[in-house]
Amino acid sequence: MTAATLMIQGTTSDAGKSAVVTGLCRALYRRGLRVAPFKPQNMALNSAVTMDNGEIGRSQAAQAAACRLEPHSDMNPVLLKPTTDQGAQVIIRGRAIGNMAALDYHRYKTTAREAVLAAHRALGERFDVIVAEGAGSPAEINLREGDIANMGFAQAVDCPVALVADIDRGGVFASLVGTLSLLSPSERGRVAGLVVNRFRGDRALLDDGIDWLERHTGKPVWGVLPYLHGLYLEAEDSLNAEAAGSPKPRLGVAVPVLPRISNHTDLDALRLHPEVDVRFVGPGDAIPGADLIVLPGSKAVRDDLTWLERQGWPEAIRRHLRYGGRVLGICGGFQMLGRRIADPEGIEGPPGESEGLGLLDLDTELEPEKRLRRVEGRLSLDGARLIGYEIHCGSTAGPALETPAVQLDGRHDGARSADGQIMGTYLHGLFDHPEACRALLAWAGLKDAQPVDQAALREQGIDRLADAVEAHLDMEAVVELVGKGEY
Repeated sequence: MTAATLMIQGTTSDAGKSAVVTGLCRALYRRGLRVAPFKPQNMALNSAVTMDNGEIGRSQAAQAAACRLEPHSDMNPVLLKPTTDQGAQVIIRGRAIGNMAALDYHRYKTTAREAVLAAHRALGERFDVIVAEGAGSPAEINLREGDIANMGFAQAVDCPVALVADIDRGGVFASLVGTLSLLSPSERGRVAGLVVNRFRGDRALLDDGIDWLERHTGKPVWGVLPYLHGLYLEAEDSLNAEAAGSPKPRLGVAVPVLPRISNHTDLDALRLHPEVDVRFVGPGDAIPGADLIVLPGSKAVRDDLTWLERQGWPEAIRRHLRYGGRVLGICGGFQMLGRRIADPEGIEGPPGESEGLGLLDLDTELEPEKRLRRVEGRLSLDGARLIGYEIHCGSTAGPALETPAVQLDGRHDGARSADGQIMGTYLHGLFDHPEACRALLAWAGLKDAQPVDQAALREQGIDRLADAVEAHLDMEAVVELVGKGEY
C-alpha cells in the first residue's frame, strides 16, 4: 500500500510551513500512524547528516524526530546550498553532484524531478502517511515551469494541499486570496484547506474575516494557530533573532555573520543558555568585546575569509587573543584559522588559494569528495563526551594537528594552540551534548555552568506544536483526508 500524502504550502517564505509540518507529524504519530516528513526541494545552508550518511535540510531532520525516526536522505531528495547569489551546490538524495548556476539548475529540473519522485515512492512503501512541505510560495509564476517544489510535485503525486499564511506579517487575507488567484484552476482545486498561522490576540476578532474568506474562496479554514512564544526549533536557514541574547550574561560570544554562513545551528545551545550572550555581528556592525569568538561554518570559505578581512575581523581577533580571549573555529571557520586555503579545482568558486588567519600551523586543500558522517568522541580538553557530525570538502594537514581538539574512534580531529586559547575542529554540533557543552563553556571562561539540554528543548518544542495543532486545527478533516488517501 502506498502512503497517503498531504502537502503543506505557504503563501510566502517563512510562513511557518516547517513548524506546521512538524506539529502535524507528531500529532499523526500520536494517533498511531506511521508518518514520515518530506520536502521535495529545499534551499538552505543548515543541513544534517542522515542515517544513510546523506545530507538533508535540518528542518527535515527535526520533522523526522517528530515522527520518532532517524533522518534519511529520501526525506529531502533535493537540497540546494547557495555558494553565490546566482549559484548553488546541488545535492540529490543526500549526495552532492556539483555546483550549478541558477539557469543550469532550471534546465536540470527534469532530472531532479525523477529523483524527487523516486524518493517519494521509496518512503511511500514504508509509511502510512507522508507530510510534505513546499518551498517558498506556489504563486511564484516565474518558477512554475518544471516546478518540483510546490504544485508541480503535488500534481505529480496527486495529493491534496493545505495553504498556510502568517498573520503576524500582516495582510493575511490578501496573501491567501492573492495566492489562490495566481494558481491554475486545477491547482486551486487541489487546495483542501487554509491555515492562518502565528495569531496573537482574541480569536473572536477574526471570526468575520474567516467567514468572508471561506465564502470568497470556497475553501474551508482548517484553523488559526497561535503565536508560540519562546518556541525552539532548529532554523532551516535564517537566523532567529528571538533566540539570541541573554538578560544576565556571564559569558559573551561574538560570531561574524558570514555571507555564506552554514550550520549556524551549532550555536543554538549557546543562544539558549541563560548565562551566555551571543552576538551575531553583521556587515558594518561594530565588533563587540567578548570572551569567546566563534568562526562558524561557511559554504564559500575563501570568499567569506575575504569578507572577514574587509570587516576588520583579523585585527579584532588578534587583539582579542592579546587580552586572553578564546577563539573557536568550526568547519570552514577551522580552515580559516590556518595559514592557507587552496581550492585548485574550484570547488567553492574560481580556482586559487588564499592566505588564512595564520593562527594555527596548518593548511587546507578543498577536494571534490564531501565527507559526511555522524560521529561520537571526546573533547581532548577533559575527555568530555560529544556527539557531532561532519559535512566538509576539505583535507587539512600541518603540525597543529598533533594537538587535536577531539578524539574519535581510531582518529583525531581538529587542533588546539599551545597556549590553549585557540581551538578548531571539523565537527558540527560541538555544544549539543550537555557534557561537551559544559566543558567548552568552562574553557571559554564560564565555570560551573549548567549546560542547556538542547535535545529536551527541541522535544518540548515539537510537543508544543503538536498540542497547538490538536487544539486549533481541524484534525478530523486532516485524518479523514489522509485516511482515505484521496480528497
